[in-house]
Amino acid sequence: MRIANRKIGKGFTPLIIAELGINHGGNLDLAKKMVHAAAKTGCEAIKHQTHFLDDEMTEDAKKIVPPNADKSIWEIMKKCCLTKDQEIKLKDFTENLGMIYISTPFSRRAADFLAEIGIPAFKIGSGECDNFLLIEHIASIGKPVILSTGMQTSSSIKNPVSIIEASNVDYAILECTNIYPCPPDQISLGSITDLYANFPNAEIGFSDHSIGPEMALASVAMGATIVEKHFTDTKKRKGPDISCSMDPSELEYLIKKSKDISAARDRKKFVAETEKEVYKFARSSIVADIDIPTGTMLTRENIWARRPGNGQIPGYEYQKVIGKIARNEIKKNQQIKWTDIE
Repeated sequence: MRIANRKIGKGFTPLIIAELGINHGGNLDLAKKMVHAAAKTGCEAIKHQTHFLDDEMTEDAKKIVPPNADKSIWEIMKKCCLTKDQEIKLKDFTENLGMIYISTPFSRRAADFLAEIGIPAFKIGSGECDNFLLIEHIASIGKPVILSTGMQTSSSIKNPVSIIEASNVDYAILECTNIYPCPPDQISLGSITDLYANFPNAEIGFSDHSIGPEMALASVAMGATIVEKHFTDTKKRKGPDISCSMDPSELEYLIKKSKDISAARDRKKFVAETEKEVYKFARSSIVADIDIPTGTMLTRENIWARRPGNGQIPGYEYQKVIGKIARNEIKKNQQIKWTDIE
């Protein structure tokens, strides 16, 4: 999978996406400040949310209050959404810092707008995972898609995935639990393995709403090639998603450690050059377990394997000396050499 010029998959470091979301509260200057803070950590990608309320919601949304808020979803989004011109400026600002800018369109008009301004990929949020009309529309644009799967089952995920696959676009599936913040006992990291098995054409990642970097880093160890997590320049700000957001120090830590973990995860078993010096003391050599007179047959009763491992005959080759005859006397705990036996 590729987003812009960034390759994603096993063999590449995980793509860490700083989810700006609505943490800026509708303030473009603050949004830019957050993007700049993320850029300084070495983060490669910013994700935004694109809201056109009149195409996204009906008046009924004014009666719905999210569990992590004290206002209706309509009021929250009306305050937090950017205008078209503001979003273009935010995208340009992000890309001028060398970062990838993607966004979640919550409506058909939002998707068309994002396509017009040339974003390299779409994110489909968990809430839209069963909005098949919108998914069909987004997938038909022909850009890579990242699909979050909160509030879904292993079975129900197949429906949106089949729509995306029919459009023949690259896509990723993110394991996700939509609780803000999400306690560890509600996170299903084991699902990452299941998603790889059930959707072999997809990249698999993790959208993290927990507090701290632990779950995100664990997801990388489980195979996640994309990690998305909410981000703010400081946790002193207010907003429904601040509680589960990273600050710059946490983002920097997540980026560094995810690289280390993914490198170790993808590396096959081998003997490191620096391990060879350890071998000399950590492994064993064949020694005499008692004094062995000349002409004595070597058996399991008179030999043993003991450290260090710098002898001629390593401990794992003990069977090669069983039945051999001592050419000379071999003292107890003396490393046995091939010239000592025949």
